[in-house]
Amino acid sequence: MTYDTAGGRGVAVRRPHRADARRNFDALLKAAREAFAENGANASLEDIARRAGVGIGTLYRNFPTRQDLFDTVYVGEVEELCRAADDVADLPPWDALATWLGRFVAYIATKRALSEALNRESEMFRSCREAIYAAGEPLFARARSAGELRPDVSFDDLVRMIGGIVGAGYVDGEQRERVLGFALDGVRARPE
Repeated sequence: MTYDTAGGRGVAVRRPHRADARRNFDALLKAAREAFAENGANASLEDIARRAGVGIGTLYRNFPTRQDLFDTVYVGEVEELCRAADDVADLPPWDALATWLGRFVAYIATKRALSEALNRESEMFRSCREAIYAAGEPLFARARSAGELRPDVSFDDLVRMIGGIVGAGYVDGEQRERVLGFALDGVRARPE
């Protein structure tokens, strides 16, 4: 993995160059993400390898330690979240921000599943946080410039609010989406 310590959006997972090795690597990340979402940080490495359709040796060749796997899954989520900011940049300001925040919800779910395994004091974690803010703040600034946001809301306020909403218990995904919609409606500027 590489991390941009200058505060840019250069947080990235270093993938293998060979196509077959990259396919195995990506399959392991997908399987790990699913297993961690279902079972938390204690998910079985053997189960992850089985889900990915590879042997345990392939898992260890790519991720020598459990912590390497945790960190790579987490950085991969951050990488996708940053890419999502680029994907929505051409939408109208409010739509771009709201769509990106929807992807942020999925990121938070992975982060929560791995929370006990992540070192919040590490350079990796700090770089990831900086990358997330570097990706989301321009969308926030665009929505603010367009008059779409209340003037008293900061990007950090919004990130923390979404984190709290996602952490609450819900009957189902529809209820969570409804509550998220109420919260976003609360930070949107009202026409005079």
